[in-house]
Amino acid sequence: MELALSVLQLAVRILALPVYVLHFLGLWSWICKKWFPHFLSRFTVMYNEQMAGRKRELFSNLQEFAGPSGKLSLLEVGCGTGANFKFYPSGCTVTCVDPNPNFEKFLFKSIAESRHLQFERFVVAAGEDMHQVADGSVDVVVCTLVLCSVESPEQILREVLRVLRPGGAFYFMEHVAADRSTWNYFWQQVLDPVWYLVFDGCNLTRKSWKVLEQAGFSKLKLQHIQAPLSWALVRPHIYGHAVK
Repeated sequence: MELALSVLQLAVRILALPVYVLHFLGLWSWICKKWFPHFLSRFTVMYNEQMAGRKRELFSNLQEFAGPSGKLSLLEVGCGTGANFKFYPSGCTVTCVDPNPNFEKFLFKSIAESRHLQFERFVVAAGEDMHQVADGSVDVVVCTLVLCSVESPEQILREVLRVLRPGGAFYFMEHVAADRSTWNYFWQQVLDPVWYLVFDGCNLTRKSWKVLEQAGFSKLKLQHIQAPLSWALVRPHIYGHAVK
């Protein structure tokens, strides 16, 4: 099995040689940053259609974490195109953080279509360093399909805990590594090196649930599911919320 894995990984790398050349020349990152928002604007439409029930379930109790005034302050890390906006409760204030400024025009389109929300600002920053967001300043942090692609999920969660007020909550929905005994996990391993380059740093084999379990939240509600998605490689998912 290990030999087959190595041979297939080599074959995939050979097929993806042009991408590796562009990466070596320092051009692929620039291309990916420009291309990825266009891809994600289409992918999230499909993803939301297939995951709408799970998202409604996930975000159904957001309002319970509103502050004393009853107003919910929400920070979305890795906001992308704003695919989660329609699932947020009316009247909540939303601050968005994403390291890719090319998402801005797609994000503002979603904002214009989400009049039930109060938009605060868009911060161009990596989730590992959100120094523009004050300590203990938000009720809820949301992160969906992000932990798979960040450089340090551990540092992201440290920042989440910093910006959350005491008793605030972190909501997540992420694709993760499949069970090691499955063919899905085998093909995740085969394609992961090239997938990482093509999809802007996304890891197919990341075990994000382990990072969440070790992050230091006072309470963690986490479920493993097989998402009803067209792409089998990203069907293994976790979702839930954690309380500071």
